[in-house]
Amino acid sequence: MKQSSHHFLTAETVEAVAQVFKALGDPTRVKILHLLSQEECAVSHIAEVLELSQSAVSHQLAYLKNLRLVKAKRQGNQFFYSYDDDHVITLLKQAIHHIEHE
Repeated sequence: MKQSSHHFLTAETVEAVAQVFKALGDPTRVKILHLLSQEECAVSHIAEVLELSQSAVSHQLAYLKNLRLVKAKRQGNQFFYSYDDDHVITLLKQAIHHIEHE
């Protein structure tokens, strides 16, 4: 096949894809995204359910929010988080399905 017939990715696309996989490469972020795929949660709820400090959860949520993988909405004095990218949740669920059905 000639090089001219290949579709090449832009440097920006390659970097963005790598960032998504980097996000999914961290066990804590996987746990958080999996929880958020099931329900919208406050930081305190995520920390309690996953047995993590609120500081650790907040740090990871900021990372995920920066990549636009989660979003936050304010209710009173709390922020509630939910996932913001169906495609990434699909990737996550496919990876879980792959592992659980080996």
